[in-house]
Amino acid sequence: MKIALGQINTTVGDFSGNRNKIVDFSRRAQASGAGLILFPELSVCGYPPRDLVERPSFVARNRETVEQIAAETRGIAVICGLVTPAESETGKSAMNSAALLQDGKIAFLQSKMLLPTYDVFDEMRNFAPAKSQDLFSFCGNRVALTICEDAWNDKFFWSKRLYTVDPVDALIRAGGNLVLNISASPFWIGKRELRRDMLASIARHHKVPVAMVNQVGGNDSLVFDGSSIVLNAEGNVVAQGRSFEEDLIYFDSGSQGAILTGDLHDQIEGEEASVYAALVLGTRDYMRKCGFQEAIVGLSGGIDSALTAVIAVDAIGPENIVGVGMPGPYSSPGSIDDARALAKNLGIRFELLPIDRAFEAYRQTLQEVFAGRKEDASEENIQSRARGTLLMALSNKFGAIVLSTGNKSELGVGYCTLYGDMVGGLAVISDVPKTLVYRLSHYVNSRRPVIPRATLEKPPSAELRPNQKDSDSLPPYETLDAVLEDYVEAAHSAERIAADHGFDIEVVRRVVRMVNRAEYKRQQASPGIKISPKAFGYGRRFPIAAKSEV
Repeated sequence: MKIALGQINTTVGDFSGNRNKIVDFSRRAQASGAGLILFPELSVCGYPPRDLVERPSFVARNRETVEQIAAETRGIAVICGLVTPAESETGKSAMNSAALLQDGKIAFLQSKMLLPTYDVFDEMRNFAPAKSQDLFSFCGNRVALTICEDAWNDKFFWSKRLYTVDPVDALIRAGGNLVLNISASPFWIGKRELRRDMLASIARHHKVPVAMVNQVGGNDSLVFDGSSIVLNAEGNVVAQGRSFEEDLIYFDSGSQGAILTGDLHDQIEGEEASVYAALVLGTRDYMRKCGFQEAIVGLSGGIDSALTAVIAVDAIGPENIVGVGMPGPYSSPGSIDDARALAKNLGIRFELLPIDRAFEAYRQTLQEVFAGRKEDASEENIQSRARGTLLMALSNKFGAIVLSTGNKSELGVGYCTLYGDMVGGLAVISDVPKTLVYRLSHYVNSRRPVIPRATLEKPPSAELRPNQKDSDSLPPYETLDAVLEDYVEAAHSAERIAADHGFDIEVVRRVVRMVNRAEYKRQQASPGIKISPKAFGYGRRFPIAAKSEV
């Protein structure tokens, strides 16, 4: 039997658009001879729907849409994800489910048992878990249909499991000989390899083929990479979908679950290439799904704004980007030249809006109340906020989104200005450490040299006071990023970080204190695109008013 995986890009709440994609991919698969097609987790309503599932009308639209899909896909069996009402009298009112559609009706319904509550996932907040799961028969196979996390509890792969039950193991013990998994598994560095190895472990241990279809596209801060995969009973990859784009792939399944052959589509390989593709896709989909056609990027001549502008151009095209240079009293002539050169290389519109007069007006207004006090970060922040005001004015006037340009290193320690350089609707590289910003910029230039050499080579500086350098306020970025990775992503103590890397313990403790103090800034920041295992955002929940002793 020929089976298809429909790797589609859905939008949360777009029932008609998601339905049309499911129907279109199903008809294409049917025309190619497939008897069954799988679509990702919650593909009918889009993932993650979050608190939308608390609305009865939202849950009802799922059922209505699935019935429409069933009526329009006669001739091919379809498996798709949807929200269904919970049957229990207590607890949550909805369930995360998968429906098998055959002959114009719902022939089988399975609900998710394992509901993740870690990192960006909070499904126990929204869904009731399934109490049991069943197999269904299809073309001589006893099929174990699972939904994303249901396959993530294999005791032979994980040294420490999160759940006491293993749905895959239970279904195989009940006689299952083919595992189908519909997923909405977000991307982060190393995730594709982890996902593949985990599914291969299931296939080898249970001696059954495993097929997983994964969502693709950006939804808010999350990027889904697709990379759908099929493995034979030996754990070898026999079919795979492309990364970061929609795809339709096929594999042939024999009787008793034996997989014979499948499509092997190329995937994007390498850390820099994968992260860059994720950022481009995340930016494009955030803008498209939020209804923006144009973007504004403040260009300082520095590497962060340069990388952000390049990503934006690849996401929505140079004709839709406006770069804005906003020199101040301490901006170097070279920075303006670099910003202008970048805009020319990218083919984007460039506007120059100096902030000198605005800054002086602020100083005159505050002169009396500031009398007798030395200039400090207050005056530096005024410059940044003057720039933020100009960017937001352009955004309001032209209906374009401002893409903020701060990186993860700055956001981590609070080396950024609220209502200044943090303004914007999307923080494109806020999960990208400074050292990775440089690597990505060199990757960009390896394809086409658009970022000026001076931008890559000059010491980083906010240029808010004479001869300012980032190194005046921060440890070297190689040190800072290593500390942030261990403290934020691995939750290691300052003492362990210092010992593991041979760092000065006082330097590490200073960084940790800066991270803790900056929580109030991060919780007011624009949403960013997650590319690391632990990004700042709703997947990292820390109190603002807290005393942290390090």
